[in-house]
Amino acid sequence: MAIDLVLRREWNARAPRGDYTQLDSTKGVKVHYTGGRVDEAIVSDHDRCVALVRSIQAYHMDGNGWIDIGYSYVACPHRKVFEGRGLHHLPAANGPGLNAGHYAVLGLVGNAGLVRPPDGMLHAIVDAIEFVRRNGSAGKEIKGHRDGYATDCPGEPLYAWVRRGAPRPGGGDDEGGAAPVAPPFPGRLLGYPPVMRGEDVLTWQAQMRRRGWELDVDGAYGPQSRDMCRRFQRQQGVTVDGIVGPITWRLTWEG
Repeated sequence: MAIDLVLRREWNARAPRGDYTQLDSTKGVKVHYTGGRVDEAIVSDHDRCVALVRSIQAYHMDGNGWIDIGYSYVACPHRKVFEGRGLHHLPAANGPGLNAGHYAVLGLVGNAGLVRPPDGMLHAIVDAIEFVRRNGSAGKEIKGHRDGYATDCPGEPLYAWVRRGAPRPGGGDDEGGAAPVAPPFPGRLLGYPPVMRGEDVLTWQAQMRRRGWELDVDGAYGPQSRDMCRRFQRQQGVTVDGIVGPITWRLTWEG
């Protein structure tokens, strides 16, 4: 799929305080995380992503004294990419003397709360990387903020992915990635009460966990699984009943 870009005016970005420094080309991209706690609720509520990006911009401008948010682009769990400083503008997030070398792409994960990037966020980061390669004269390098600068950023889960070459979830390497396909529906509706147990529950929980939802993968469909299911259904725009039926099952992989 093409990049799902959230333009500055769409996230109500503040105007920069001054002129950007021109960035003609870069070696590639450096990947970042927030460095703080990220509320896991952003996975099921995109409005929280917008609010978080705006708060990061405010901190960078009012706290750091920068002219704007420090990142070129910001990737959220909903496979949306927020326009930060954008193409051919020097970022401020890579560190003194290092900003001209790479665009800066932030994944909305932190060191607490949401720490493992969901698949949608990984796709969005790759979408941003491909976008700056096509349109911003970015080279092929993909590195973490810690490469060349003393920091924990972008955190262990995201940095491990970067070191693997930033592959798309599912093993796809084309622009849209390999479309995930749901396994066959197991044939029974998963709901609570009572607690339901089985391999089908375990399979569903494991996939939800891979997508970034914080729930126990224990093979028992109880109140926690039901509540996560409801949040996921709300995110997907389908009937919110807390029951994993054929539609919710398919969307868990393909939505």
